[in-house]
Amino acid sequence: MSTDMSFFHLIAGASTVVQLVMLLLLTVSMVSWTMIFRRRAVLRAARLAADEFERRFWSGGDLGALYREVSQQEDEAIGMAGIFHAGFSEFARLHKQLGIEPRAVVEGAQRVMRVMLSRETDDLETHLSFLATVGSTSPYVGLFGTVWGIMNAFRGLGNAQQATLAMVAPGIAEALVATAMGLFAAIPAVIAYNRYSNDVERLINRYDNFLEEFSTILQRQAHA
Repeated sequence: MSTDMSFFHLIAGASTVVQLVMLLLLTVSMVSWTMIFRRRAVLRAARLAADEFERRFWSGGDLGALYREVSQQEDEAIGMAGIFHAGFSEFARLHKQLGIEPRAVVEGAQRVMRVMLSRETDDLETHLSFLATVGSTSPYVGLFGTVWGIMNAFRGLGNAQQATLAMVAPGIAEALVATAMGLFAAIPAVIAYNRYSNDVERLINRYDNFLEEFSTILQRQAHA
């Protein structure tokens, strides 16, 4: 007598605990893939925005005109544009006040830009911790389902008068599906986390370098 060993039959025939583990892993995998695609779009937009703003900033145009352009789209200003807008706005405000030393004006602008850089870093790193958690825990969750399923398979085998491989094979196969689903959820999350972490680090370095270069320009203007 043959036994149906199809994938869906194995899932349907698994115990309740193993099915719950599979459902959890499937849900986590779907959420993980959603975040992967969203992070990809966000980081791509951030890179393109940084390239475009650097081109405009270093084109030799008037910084005041660039500031007015960025102010018109302040809600959409991200990355370097947001850092530039915050720093130039604070610089202009402090520069108009009497009795403030040029050094204090530049330091005030730098503090505001550092705060903006921290906010941009938080935005870029959103959901990365979730991907790291999925990548590190999903295999163990799947292994728990496998151990539970194998335990049930051997428990049923112990109650049988005659033990055969055909009796225990379906239960073990059902249990191993949980491990496979755990790996299916973990591997893409690990790959995406490593890739996006590197992309975020490179973007933050670009932002930080721009902040230092812009601070030097503000320092020259403050002493002019």
